[in-house]
Amino acid sequence: HRTSFSKYHPGYFGKVGRTHYHLKRNQSFCPTVSLDKLWTLVSEQTWANAAENKTGAAPIIDVALLGYYKVLGKGKLPKQPVIMKAKFFSRRAEEKMKGVVCVLVLCSRKAK
Repeated sequence: HRTSFSKYHPGYFGKVGRTHYHLKRNQSFCPTVSLDKLWTLVSEQTWANAAENKTGAAPIIDVALLGYYKVLGKGKLPKQPVIMKAKFFSRRAEEKMKGVVCVLVLCSRKAK
């Protein structure tokens, strides 16, 4: 029996490598979204309501709830103030958003 196993399933018996106990997988998992794509994820009605609002209340975009963790600075922004919540912001995204008077909020919440 073992002879046929060795013949048809080589490498089945024996020890191979070390075992890493309590291995944390996907530690580097960080889905990203650029500023261009971010504006398409928010509904048109949200932007219309924010534009009509005279009290100055800015819409809140929670990137973690949309399934992303990091906001990248690719693309241009409309001249509309907004409150952005994310786990991470790139340096260029911070610069661009502060130029448009956006508020950046760092949150450690995971996507649901």
